[in-house]
Amino acid sequence: MKTLILSLSIFVLLVSLVSAGERKPIQPTAKDKCPVCGMFVAKYTDFLSQIIYMDGSYAVFDGAKDLFKYYLNLQSYNPSKNESDIDSVYVTDYYTLTPIDGLTAYYVIGSNIYGAMGKELIPFEKEADAREFMKDHNG
Repeated sequence: MKTLILSLSIFVLLVSLVSAGERKPIQPTAKDKCPVCGMFVAKYTDFLSQIIYMDGSYAVFDGAKDLFKYYLNLQSYNPSKNESDIDSVYVTDYYTLTPIDGLTAYYVIGSNIYGAMGKELIPFEKEADAREFMKDHNG
């Protein structure tokens, strides 16, 4: 019986840890601007990308390219935050137009499809979709 209770306790702990870091994507307001290029992002939801912090604050981007510029140079763009402050990273899947995990997505570079700011990293949830897109669009 003690083993069952211990197992259940560990299971509950693991479930709570797994669900941590799963803040829902936000809908940008008309005032939200990309911290990299300054573009208002609400008009470009097909390429919307975002970082959501543990404290509920967020940064939104007009595409994955600017998200990664920011993410890889966090101290330059947002010195008050560290990588450990990040709860979730979302990008928009090109085919489904739904938010997906930006850290596990597959990206195509160099295609003939442009985002709001020109050449863009095109994100996909599935590797097969990325490979198909790459063939179809010279990525």
